[in-house]
Amino acid sequence: MGTLSLLVPFAIGLAVLWLVCKLLMVPIKLMWKLVVNAIVGALLLLVVNFVGGLIGLSLPITPVSALVAGVFGIPGVLVMLILQFLF
Repeated sequence: MGTLSLLVPFAIGLAVLWLVCKLLMVPIKLMWKLVVNAIVGALLLLVVNFVGGLIGLSLPITPVSALVAGVFGIPGVLVMLILQFLF
């Protein structure tokens, strides 16, 4: 996949998160925390794929996995890894 096709789901997730927070008038501190969580989740998903490729472990980067990583951050990526091992 191209870099653009990987970044688009993350960007859309961040835009939706920003819009929801803006509409609900969530304090900026909480909104910042959610944005940082989304960025960390996206980076962790990419790191898992790069490092995991060395040991045969990978998570396919799809719009669904990007959304899970963006919304739930580190716990979302960990749950996807556990589900990968179980199924």
